[in-house]
Amino acid sequence: MKLYYAAGACSLSPHIVALEAGIAVELEKVDTKAKRTASGEDYWQINPKGYVPALQLDNGELLTEGTAIVQYLADLKPESGLAPANGTTARYRLQETLGYINSELHKSYTPLFKPDTPDVVRDERKDYLRKRYALLDQHLSKHDWLIGEQFTAADAYLFTVTNWAQHVSLDLSDFPAILAFQQRVSSRPQVQSALKAEGLLKAA
Repeated sequence: MKLYYAAGACSLSPHIVALEAGIAVELEKVDTKAKRTASGEDYWQINPKGYVPALQLDNGELLTEGTAIVQYLADLKPESGLAPANGTTARYRLQETLGYINSELHKSYTPLFKPDTPDVVRDERKDYLRKRYALLDQHLSKHDWLIGEQFTAADAYLFTVTNWAQHVSLDLSDFPAILAFQQRVSSRPQVQSALKAEGLLKAA
């Protein structure tokens, strides 16, 4: 399989999940502005949506949308525990949490990365994000992980999105449980490997 990614983008989440599950994926970096892959292909021709992540399956099909890709990868290795079994309440909790991160956090960061976003909109988005993080901070003050008692695909996604805070000057110092969570995830060996592979962490 081949994972199309951009360094530090939301594609970091399925990259982490693949490594945590022990699934070998070929990485293909995408210039998301030029819409070209590292090998020189027109990314629009690969993924008409134009953004990452995209996962090319062994049969040639293309799977897009990070929340779908992480569940697909996790289900390939159910013993990894990265996603609870289908049909269980825990699986719906995973989907609930992935949806929350996707709609309430991920998309709220988007205007903060655009230089022409007016300050009033920027401030409003930051306030909105802090309100959404407050709920997660409350949960993580009592639990190490978002779903059950072990690391799952939801944790990989929250870690990835929350890493963006430092790049858009979003102060999360009021959320100690979130900050502790970020440290907990970043210390995982496979997460370290993903960060190094994407050039986000210098190899020792």
